[in-house]
Amino acid sequence: MEYLEFELPIKELEEQLEKCQIIGEESDVDVTETCKQIEKKLAETKKEIYKNLTAWQRVQLSRHPNRPYTLDHIRALCGDSFLELHGDRNVKDDKAMIGGLGKIGDQSYMFIGQQKGYNTKTRQYRNFGMSNPEGYRKALRLMKSAEKFGIPVVTLIDTPGAYPGLEAEERGQGEAIARNILEMSRLKVPIITIIIGEGASGGALGIGVGDKVMMLENTWYSVISPESCSSILWRSWEYKEQAAEALRLTAKDMKRMKLVDQIIKEPLGGAHTDREKTFLAVRDAIVKSYEELKNLSPKELVKNRMTKYEEMGVYKD
Repeated sequence: MEYLEFELPIKELEEQLEKCQIIGEESDVDVTETCKQIEKKLAETKKEIYKNLTAWQRVQLSRHPNRPYTLDHIRALCGDSFLELHGDRNVKDDKAMIGGLGKIGDQSYMFIGQQKGYNTKTRQYRNFGMSNPEGYRKALRLMKSAEKFGIPVVTLIDTPGAYPGLEAEERGQGEAIARNILEMSRLKVPIITIIIGEGASGGALGIGVGDKVMMLENTWYSVISPESCSSILWRSWEYKEQAAEALRLTAKDMKRMKLVDQIIKEPLGGAHTDREKTFLAVRDAIVKSYEELKNLSPKELVKNRMTKYEEMGVYKD
């Protein structure tokens, strides 16, 4: 288990508990009471730390190296029924954007999402979860296929942003994202969107238009990352914590501003501490959302979706 800086008090107590248990196993000394006291202190410390997380600490949790990624969620949700589909039929297959058909129970879904890597080799292979234009065009191709066959779409967002390289701009990065936003707004099947990690900038918006948009508890959704915001405003990354607070990027902030519909609760300590519980919560959220949307006609779906986004940012004095 890897620990973040603010989790070091938890690490120290867990190490104390482990040492105490080893002493009890290797000697005749009764350490039961001592272990109980450490366990109690550990539980209190965890509760105190995770109850008062700052915006920057939630950003750190969303990037935790042990956090489940898109393929982890899909495999847990669909098992062997997932069939990955490749390519945009124009340039190539973008490995940072994955998609395909899978079943939850007896219902088929088209799953689309950004995929990060687990180590240096796979991070390069997945381009750190940053899609090129062909990734967004592949996503659109799959969404249009789902529409053709009446299959609901589930998008899983986890990206530090769309790839900003010269070649991506040459192939129309901005146009690809804008086209996806336009086409998703009028897609005639239910779209369920879940932010499972980082939700940064247009890279997230390119697959982020949905009838039901949800966020896992320790994720963020913003036009810019805290580091980039800090570097623009203060010419330094040192103010990233201040920038994170100012951006109002946490799930609670998004829900309060009515930019997302629901927050999916995570296990204490983050999604990586109990993956099975996280997968079950995500599964339940998808199934419940589809039940609410499946009886709406295509015309009603599009109308409600358009109304939802038109009302964002509108305030009355």
